[in-house]
Amino acid sequence: MLRFALWGLCLLDVATASVTVYGQIPIGISSALSSTATQAAAYDTTVLNPPPVPNPAPPTSFVLTLQSLASAVGSGVLSIPISGTFFGFSVEMSVITQLFGTNSSYIQVPFLNLMANIQERAGAVYMRIGGNTQEFAFYVDSLPEDRAISKQKADSNNPTQTPAVIYTMDLFYLLSNISSLVNVKWYIGVPFNDTSDFRFQIVEYSEAILGDNLIGIQVGNEPDLYPGRHRNKTYSPQNYVNEFGELITAMTADPNAPVRNNLIGPSVSGTWTPEEVFDAGFITTYGVNIGAISVEHYPTENCFPVYGISVYHDPQLEFPNYLNHTSPVALCEPYLNASNIARAAGKPFLMFETNSASCGGFPGISDSFGAALWALDYGLQMAYSNFSGAMLHVGGQDTYYNPFTAPPTNQSRYYEWTIGAVYYSALISAEVFGKTNTSQIMDLHGNGNNEFTPQYAIYENGAIARVALFNYVTDPTGASTYTATISLAGGTVPSSVQVKYFLSPSVSTKDNITWAGQTLGTAREVDGRFKGALNITTITCDTGANTCLIPVPAPAFALVFLTAEEDIATVTFSTSVHTNTVNTATVAASVLATSNGMAGDVWKLASTSNEKNAALSRDGHAGWLVGTVAAALALILC
Repeated sequence: MLRFALWGLCLLDVATASVTVYGQIPIGISSALSSTATQAAAYDTTVLNPPPVPNPAPPTSFVLTLQSLASAVGSGVLSIPISGTFFGFSVEMSVITQLFGTNSSYIQVPFLNLMANIQERAGAVYMRIGGNTQEFAFYVDSLPEDRAISKQKADSNNPTQTPAVIYTMDLFYLLSNISSLVNVKWYIGVPFNDTSDFRFQIVEYSEAILGDNLIGIQVGNEPDLYPGRHRNKTYSPQNYVNEFGELITAMTADPNAPVRNNLIGPSVSGTWTPEEVFDAGFITTYGVNIGAISVEHYPTENCFPVYGISVYHDPQLEFPNYLNHTSPVALCEPYLNASNIARAAGKPFLMFETNSASCGGFPGISDSFGAALWALDYGLQMAYSNFSGAMLHVGGQDTYYNPFTAPPTNQSRYYEWTIGAVYYSALISAEVFGKTNTSQIMDLHGNGNNEFTPQYAIYENGAIARVALFNYVTDPTGASTYTATISLAGGTVPSSVQVKYFLSPSVSTKDNITWAGQTLGTAREVDGRFKGALNITTITCDTGANTCLIPVPAPAFALVFLTAEEDIATVTFSTSVHTNTVNTATVAASVLATSNGMAGDVWKLASTSNEKNAALSRDGHAGWLVGTVAAALALILC
């Protein structure tokens, strides 16, 4: 608790501030990336060819006549109420310290900024830590260099050689400190490899330390893939349900795990259907203990290049599969019945882990503007299919589909973070649904249900509020720009509407991506704060004709606000932490000023004495005060 209190003093909640950190290296000229540095998947520069304009091309003019009130749409046509927190992030447990921070005393500032962006739009951020690495996780009292987690040798029964995670109690203080700065809520996975010892420390400490910021405990990660790996070959849905019951029995006997109604399962990946698990008594037997029903699914896989399993998929041939509305609809259809069953049982239905392709995604696809359009469309279609939330998975440096990636330790002196295009999908989704928790969405099937130009209507508090318009086509000539004419039945369009555009020159581009005129930056140049001037387009409507004409470039996404948008003013964070005490590289002052610190194996942070922790501050007008407090604490602690 002392650690938490000192951390709180170093992070005073003010508007703009900075901290002077002692022990900085001399400032010199810029340094380039070493020629011997490994080009990880997260920095892959592959750019694919965008598909040609479809033949026949989509119509470039169509009318969307919308009901002004949700009550006029008809029961069953609108989704359940959706929260702005719909898109969250699933972080593989083994990369927590790369992304979040080494321990509770050192948190990655760009991560805080990225979460703050979404919190401002959604009210909170939902994050799951787990994945394959949760299954064998175990607790120890301490780790070298005060790390919150470490890793053990790979699981030889898993084709992707997933490591086991070793964690300390400080992991939960790390998560709690993040939640004290940005409103992040957590899903945790309980180890499920040994039903004779469930190792409930992860449940006990998360309940005690995270409190209300803990929103669920996952029981089993993709149990339909257990047969022949983590269980015998005859392992079945009934076996999983039985083991789920064994865990509840063990938890009931544990006085340090008093919360027993927030369990999440079955998290099947597609080898079993959710209905097979339901038929084994999952909901009827354990409904009182279940907080949410979960599934996990990727549209395809790319396992052959790295792991030599399955078959090779050519990214160029796969790319068109991500550039149409047919794909998201087809991905959701198998879950329509299960989502209805969950709804009838009063349980949220969650896509607990997904992204563009398992085994890390595809080069040229997963980090492209096209993937961002696809992920946003997929998210909105899941919401329309009565999912309550979805988690975009985040891995390490060897992953193409990451929403965000921290620089390797040995490059953090002169490189910042990298944003994957699908981060924008999560951020824009938060604006689509907003903070009211009343938004309901409808797939409009306009323009002759053309798969390249999907549209959605969003109703908020029972009235039409926003319209979402996609254009998957890449056409630099401008001939494929379409105009959607919005008209209201039972009401009149406003005198003007505001439109935010999500733009890039091509579906294949990676860096030239903007949302309402702003960008987070290109590879290795991201501190989590938006760059550039905000550009919101105002379009005058014809109230006499009851029409608003909205142009949508090719490619693009447009979010049309029929009612005034809530002001967005994100509070962000800054730091001057650097990570090496030996002057092995020179760096420009402008780069150091926005340096993110580091993540990785060695943590030598600058301070008033050698190898002690430096301070981090939240932006604020009272920068001198934060700096003084931080320096004083450093002197006291050292």
